[in-house]
Amino acid sequence: MNHSIYSADRSTHLKIVVLALVAGIAVAGFGISARTNSDGAAQTAHVVKAGKPVAVTSSDASVVR
Repeated sequence: MNHSIYSADRSTHLKIVVLALVAGIAVAGFGISARTNSDGAAQTAHVVKAGKPVAVTSSDASVVR
């Protein structure tokens, strides 16, 4: 058995390419199927509106400007 990819024959390279292609398609198919919603409802965006400015501090020291 030859353990070097450099001296492998053409059929070995073809097997590696086919295996990588099948694995890539399987991962992509799993990713696409994991993102689909079973109920078919569209996602909605939640709007967050800005309020009054707030200063948040963690000390009781006065601010010198």
